[in-house]
Order: sequence, then structure tokens, then C-alpha cells
Amino acid sequence: MEQFQIETAQNISIDQNTAHLGDRMLAYIIDSLIIVVYYVLMIWFLLALDVDPKDQWAIFMLMGLPAFLYYLLLETFMDGKTVGKHFMKIRVVKLDGTKAGFSSFFVRWILRFIDVMLSSGGIAVFTILIRGKGQRLGDIAAGTTVISEKKRVFLKDTLLRDLPEDYIPKFPQVTVFKDSEMQTIKNLFDDAKRNANHKIILSLDQRIKKVLDITSDLQPIEFVDTVIKDYSYYTQDL
Repeated sequence: MEQFQIETAQNISIDQNTAHLGDRMLAYIIDSLIIVVYYVLMIWFLLALDVDPKDQWAIFMLMGLPAFLYYLLLETFMDGKTVGKHFMKIRVVKLDGTKAGFSSFFVRWILRFIDVMLSSGGIAVFTILIRGKGQRLGDIAAGTTVISEKKRVFLKDTLLRDLPEDYIPKFPQVTVFKDSEMQTIKNLFDDAKRNANHKIILSLDQRIKKVLDITSDLQPIEFVDTVIKDYSYYTQDL
């Protein structure tokens, strides 16, 4: 799983995990199976209706629209996800970490016929591997990528922060927080970084400064991280 750095409108740099190629392929298989099952059921339904052969083609085209527009419709109305992406916990976003819009999904959908369907996915896989940032041709044209929302839990996630021996804290006021409060701050901060939610980071930055009654020239993401580290320093030292 690769990481790429996004720069938000508030000049906050956030490392984001791109979706693993294997997860994207599994999501594609799930979505493809859903589309195939839909077509099979549709054909069975048409045969059961015993429709006039002259009308079958028109009805088939009309009923086939949901499957034809599957990726465009679901990514638009499911916040960058399809059923397969939902199960694999991956999502389409803009390169700056914001939500992609209809125009972005439309461009991805149009180019899907080139880098996925016409080449059996060969162009998409090749582009993702050499391009970086998890982008196939459709993503490059739309300015999007596919990120992973999986939460990998390690021992360090249950702690606050591991600090070097020569660490020097900056904000002794952080001791006014309770353990539960700081753990909540840490969880919100880590989730916001993982999901590229810079609004949460800005909110934490402003809220902490108000509670501690301090000002800082640090960027919001650096400030909140420093506060968490400082709390670790003082509480581990007690």
C-alpha cells in the first residue's frame, strides 16, 4: 500500500494511503458479479414475460441502463463507492482529499471503457503500477484516486505516542486534559489524517487552543500532533 501526500486548501499536508491493487481488483470482481447477475435475472424476466421478439431489444436496452450506468450511479450517490468498493473499504476521492463530484465520476466512467473494458483491465493495472497515487487513466483525467479506509490496528494505536529520549515538550498546559479526553483527541486526529478530513483537524486545532488559552505558529496538523506528544511526555513522566 503506497502513501501519497495531499495538500489541502488550508495548506495542511496529510499522508493518505492509496487502495491496494488487490483490493481494487476484488472490488471489481464483486461489482462485475453483481452486474452479471442483474443481466441474467433481466433476461430470465424477459423470457418469462414472453415479450414480442420485436420489442425485446428495446426493453432489454431500457432495463439494462442501471447495469450500464452502474459505476457512475453508485459512485455518485454512494460517496465514491460501489458495492465492491464498500466491501473492500476503498473510496474514490479527489487528489486534494475532498469529495469527488459528478463530473469526476463521469470522466472516470467514460474512460473505464478504455483502460478497463477494452483492455480487460490491462491498461488500468499498468497505469496504477507505474503512475503512483493509485491512478488509472480515468483517475488521471478526473484528478482523482482511490484510497483505503481500512483501519490497521497496531499496539501503538492503543497508546498515545512513542517519544525519543531527547524529546522536549512545548505546551505544559496539556496536563489540564484527562486521559479520556486526550484519547478522544488522538482518535479523532488519527481518523482525520487517515480519511484526509482536514476540517476535523482544523476544528481540533481551534478547540485545543481555546481550552489551553494559547497561540501557536505551528500548522494545525503539526500543532495537534505536538499536543498529543506533549501529553504523552508529561503523563509518562508522572
